Amino acid sequence: MAKDLVLAINPSTAGSLEAYVSAVNQIPILSLEEEQGYARRLTAENDLLAAQRLVMAHLRFVVHIARGYKGYGLPLGDLIQEGNVGLMKAVKRFDPNVGVRLVSFAVHWIRAEIHEFILRNWRIVKVATTKAQRKLFFNLRSSKKRLGWFTQAEVETVAKDLGVSPEVVLEMEKRMSSHDAAFDNYGDADDDDNYYAPANYLNDAGADPAEQLEQENWEDHHTYRLQTALADLDERSRDILEQRWLADDKVTLHELAAKYSVSAERIRQLENNAIKKLKNAMEA
Repeated sequence: MAKDLVLAINPSTAGSLEAYVSAVNQIPILSLEEEQGYARRLTAENDLLAAQRLVMAHLRFVVHIARGYKGYGLPLGDLIQEGNVGLMKAVKRFDPNVGVRLVSFAVHWIRAEIHEFILRNWRIVKVATTKAQRKLFFNLRSSKKRLGWFTQAEVETVAKDLGVSPEVVLEMEKRMSSHDAAFDNYGDADDDDNYYAPANYLNDAGADPAEQLEQENWEDHHTYRLQTALADLDERSRDILEQRWLADDKVTLHELAAKYSVSAERIRQLENNAIKKLKNAMEA
């Protein structure tokens, strides 16, 4: 939709959230005939002015829906803005011939955008990834009848009501009860909280550049010695080792025996002798 329409429905451009809510509540609600007329103009003629009329008349409903998600600790203005995006998507897809009011059709799109925003911003680590977890996230709070952890009976009841397994209910309850923690604590150096910052006890023993360089040099050295030892083998012994140990599709003793016209036992002996030579070269 037009850029000026997007700016017009952004709560942050209204000066204050209260001013925005007051402004959208003063926009008249469309009658059924007006709504149908604008929707048909949008569908048939791609009339952006008609689309604007439809969106502006339904902004108050977005505010109402967004208020229901205030308990997630995110700014109401951001929730409203995301809901407005859902409203615009609904207006674009609305078919006036279906026989339902736009507000009934748009509820799904408004909630979907708000849900996505909450899931992206409620925690640093994404709290819900699967369809069952997403369903639980927005129903678990309303399912709780009291403070505290679920009892086993409550877990089974919620799982049955929401159509998920008890294990998924328990996992989501743990996630929702946790909180984000900074890896580094930038408070007072003498603050006891600094002692419990993960940066103080989650040390990576392999992060020392000197040790990493030493490890890389050791691996390069042994790789060079292995390649040199392989090159010193006779062609048949080298081929046997490569076919038996280094190839993606390893061959059997009998296949190599047929290739060199010897017995499988002889191939096994040549293989063992070649391995011993490599071992002695690497240990020297």
